Amino acid sequence: MPDRCHSLRFKPGRLLITPGAMRLLDDAGKDALELLGRHVTGDWGNVCQEDQAANDAATAHEGDVDRQARVLSAYETSLGRVWVITEADRSATTILLPDEY
Repeated sequence: MPDRCHSLRFKPGRLLITPGAMRLLDDAGKDALELLGRHVTGDWGNVCQEDQAANDAATAHEGDVDRQARVLSAYETSLGRVWVITEADRSATTILLPDEY
């Protein structure tokens, strides 16, 4: 995997994963850290154009807490979709299943 430290779009804060997401990723043979790496470097996965634009806008103003917003990525696995959500204040990023939101 390439060194992505220089291309981070934002800091993820505290990292959390729900038991359901952990189980699904394990069963699907997916690495949670790989998904996190995609998320913080701006690969939003399978989100609609509106969410892509919102993510781009939310991360364009890092450090300006009045202009930051939540960031949502969605990634498909062989067993279902996983979301990665970073809070607007960048205090935490959670990996979860859509039905756990």
